[in-house]
Amino acid sequence: MNKKWWHNMCVYQIYPRSFYDSNNDGVGDIRGIIQKLDYLKYLGINIIWISPFYKSPLIDNGYDISDYKAVAKEFGDIEDVKKLFEEAKKRDIRIMLDLVLNHTSDQHEWFLNSKKSLENEYRDYYIWRDEPSDMVSTFSGSAWTYDKSTNQYYYHNFAVEQPDLNWKNKEMRFKLYEMMNWWISLGASGFRLDVIDLVGKDIDKKITANGPKLHNLIQEINTNTFGNDDLITVGETWGATLKEAEMYSSPERDELSMVFQFEHITSFWGDEFGKWDPKPFDLRVLKESFSRWQTGFTKNGWNSLFWNNHDLPRAVSKYGNLTYRVESAKMLATIL
Repeated sequence: MNKKWWHNMCVYQIYPRSFYDSNNDGVGDIRGIIQKLDYLKYLGINIIWISPFYKSPLIDNGYDISDYKAVAKEFGDIEDVKKLFEEAKKRDIRIMLDLVLNHTSDQHEWFLNSKKSLENEYRDYYIWRDEPSDMVSTFSGSAWTYDKSTNQYYYHNFAVEQPDLNWKNKEMRFKLYEMMNWWISLGASGFRLDVIDLVGKDIDKKITANGPKLHNLIQEINTNTFGNDDLITVGETWGATLKEAEMYSSPERDELSMVFQFEHITSFWGDEFGKWDPKPFDLRVLKESFSRWQTGFTKNGWNSLFWNNHDLPRAVSKYGNLTYRVESAKMLATIL
């Protein structure tokens, strides 16, 4: 495999709300990240992955975007983001944006228009049906919600307030690509793509993840956006097997740089309540999982190494000794 600029880089995730508050309003913000860039440089950070800071009703902590080109006011404004790109570049730090392409907020202009009538030009940007199926939302309950204004149901794999986009609509897809290219032009060095394995869904066949057109769509995204600039991309793919992960990340396929797969985490989930009722820790299971994924990729893909993310218990809480919290955190970082 040809070496890429990101192959030896260390990525640091920032959840803006809880990182650093620059104006003492109780909420972390973009200016707070700017103020801590020298500290992050000192730590050896090469790339900052920032969780969503876009305009949002915050039903799902910002993963319900109501305007892809605006910043939630509690985090700052677009000028703050431009300044972040500028100051990070001075320190040779790249910025990777967290982007949700599977769904929007129900307050997004597209959905508000889509609801107006069956004939509205945005109607087909989302998934509407006369009758609901028995499909269930990841957040529990039916994946369908009735809209009385048009007497149809819309599909949402997550919260009621997060209607899924219809990736069969080419016009919608290319508006998303235009938005991505706008962020690239401002200085974004790549994207973490939230639940990207769901965009190829076929609802009428009850297929959500890994749909038949999924890889064609990811190749289309690549061709029309980040693939032209050799940027870093990470796909969130909870159920990916080694073979599937290699398909996503094989250089000759022109899809993604790498994926997040969670076997080393889900191996310890309880059978009924998942991460909320974990199984006892077993070092052998953890080592076997890491070893399988590290050796499973040869020339044909790239594996991401991480302990946890914003959806999961913190590694220092799960694997560390809280009496020696700082020492545990440094140990885990060193192992990574």
